[in-house]
Amino acid sequence: MVIVVLVLAAGTVFERYRGAEWVGDHFYGSWWFIVLMAMVAIGTVVTIVQRRMWHRPSTLLIHAAVPVILLGGALTTWTGQHGQMTLAPGETRAEFTVEQSTATLPFSVTLENFEVVPYPGTHTPMDFVSHITVKSDNDDIERYDISMNHIYRRNGYRFYQEDYDEEGRTTLTVSHDPWGIAITYCGYALLLLGLVWLLVSPQGPFRRLIRNAAIVAILLTPVASEAAPPTLPRSTASKMGEMYILYKGRICPLQTFAKDFTTKLTGNATYEGLSSEQVLSGFLFYYGDWAGFEVKKEKRKKEGEALIQMAVSGHGLKIFPLADTTGNIGWYAQNDDLPMTVDDDEYIFIRKHLSYCQELVIKGDYKELEHVFSKIRQFQEDKCQHTAAHADVLPSPSRERAERLYNALTTGRWLAMLSITLGLICFGYALWCQGRGKKMHLWTKWLLSAYTILLTAFLMLIFVLRWIAGGHVPMAGGFDSMNLTAIAIGGIGLILMRRHAMALPVSMLTMGFCLLVAMMSGSNPPVTNLMPVLSSPLLCLHVAVIMMSYALFFFLMMIGIGGIILGRNAEVSTRFHRLGVLLLYPAEFLLALGIIIGALWANVSWGNYWTWDPKEVWALITLIVYAFPLHPSLSVSRNPRHFFLYCTLAFLSVIITYFGVNLLLGGLHAYN
Repeated sequence: MVIVVLVLAAGTVFERYRGAEWVGDHFYGSWWFIVLMAMVAIGTVVTIVQRRMWHRPSTLLIHAAVPVILLGGALTTWTGQHGQMTLAPGETRAEFTVEQSTATLPFSVTLENFEVVPYPGTHTPMDFVSHITVKSDNDDIERYDISMNHIYRRNGYRFYQEDYDEEGRTTLTVSHDPWGIAITYCGYALLLLGLVWLLVSPQGPFRRLIRNAAIVAILLTPVASEAAPPTLPRSTASKMGEMYILYKGRICPLQTFAKDFTTKLTGNATYEGLSSEQVLSGFLFYYGDWAGFEVKKEKRKKEGEALIQMAVSGHGLKIFPLADTTGNIGWYAQNDDLPMTVDDDEYIFIRKHLSYCQELVIKGDYKELEHVFSKIRQFQEDKCQHTAAHADVLPSPSRERAERLYNALTTGRWLAMLSITLGLICFGYALWCQGRGKKMHLWTKWLLSAYTILLTAFLMLIFVLRWIAGGHVPMAGGFDSMNLTAIAIGGIGLILMRRHAMALPVSMLTMGFCLLVAMMSGSNPPVTNLMPVLSSPLLCLHVAVIMMSYALFFFLMMIGIGGIILGRNAEVSTRFHRLGVLLLYPAEFLLALGIIIGALWANVSWGNYWTWDPKEVWALITLIVYAFPLHPSLSVSRNPRHFFLYCTLAFLSVIITYFGVNLLLGGLHAYN
């Protein structure tokens, strides 16, 4: 298994420089890799017999799953067919391409038409739909709509929406795997059943450990300030933020654009005590005073200057919804070419609104300026709700309120810094108490508990607000996954705090690091539409389970660090060791479950349950790495000091899985 881990890791590195196709041929599809997998399967079967595992059903199921899963993968490779079919509107075909050859279907497929379904009021794709008609030899006709995460099945063949072109041609993935998928799924079921049995068995090691158990920073960078240039009063700027805008393919409050605008320029959603709407209005109406603003961060410079130009020129402020001759609504900026349906009054209103607003700013008539902003908002509502067909173009009042509240709850880095600092202080204090056999003061526990509860509740509020505002569960990006991990860690710390004094300091410290990493994606990044392929409930379950496992592995690393520091105290070392092994079981189970859910989602979405993508491979490596200390025959499991050192170093595999793949290795799963 050590050789397997090294080979898998090497494969991801070679893919970074040689490409997926080369690695598929020279690594995962090579004869020596197949021999290596066969050795793993044979070795597992021999171990089952040698250890007489039929006396331990949970262990038997877990080990039996390995050769079954490998057999399923081999059958998928040897007997399955995976190809493409490209159809033009009205075209009928009964063949599909598999690599360099052609395979024949037992029926024919006709593409009636293909359509891109946009989000209401925008041109952003919400789904891709192929309307097909299927005809068999006995003239049996069936009509079906293939879309993302909505596949067509017939006679053991599965059709997935893959691609399209501007001429209306669609490309469908065709998969025929009569044996591999079924056997692989049986292996998944055996693995999960064995892991669940291991967790719930009264005589199992996890239930024995759960009766006992003990658990376990950095940056304060003040920023020099400068006097801010003039801008609108906060209340007037806030009124401006209530207007709608087409931004990043979705209709949202102008406040969202202002917040992203300010964050891109300054790194924070506020600047020198000014709200994001005030910063945007400063550039719009006091550009002479703001023209000297310098984007200091080089990595933000190009994008920041482009945003300034887009806002000042007016081309980025698409705030006017207008229907064309077909009745479809588009969103226009003041200087855009307007549709022919615009009457004279509307034309003048759109072309002159910014000049009139500028005149009111010069006069200082902010009350009238707020009235103009209200008129534009009313214009937007009238145009979008004029007919029932466009009633859902604008976000509902509840979604708008959720997004505006979410935008207002920006925390910046101070919350992460506060959590890390407090976590470090409390972690050191808890270690000092543990080393001297003392208990933490009761008031310290209450303070930590209150802070953890409030922070977890706040992050849950952020999660819920993003869910309501976006219309989908927020789990598809770096910020969302880190936010979910912090919530999971807070929950774990609160559950363990009654028995383990180190739980809350560790959770506070860990949540601070998660928040700091989340800030890399921007301070509360804007809500965005979901890519069509990600619109699946399996995605939510997959991300939630994986993030929970990562949170537990982080706790294991902190236990390892604490155990190394306090290793001379035999009693403390024993408690830390028991708790570490206790947490290792659910962590490994959740990671296995998350990988399997991801495989099911991939199979449902595009017909492949495993593609050797770098993040898939490193998740598997992490699963193998953390499986070693579960074996009681190994020193790393029995010797507390070895266990602590191993858990500390093993977390490197989690870091590579999450950060290394995203930043260095790339692949299908890398967050941009």
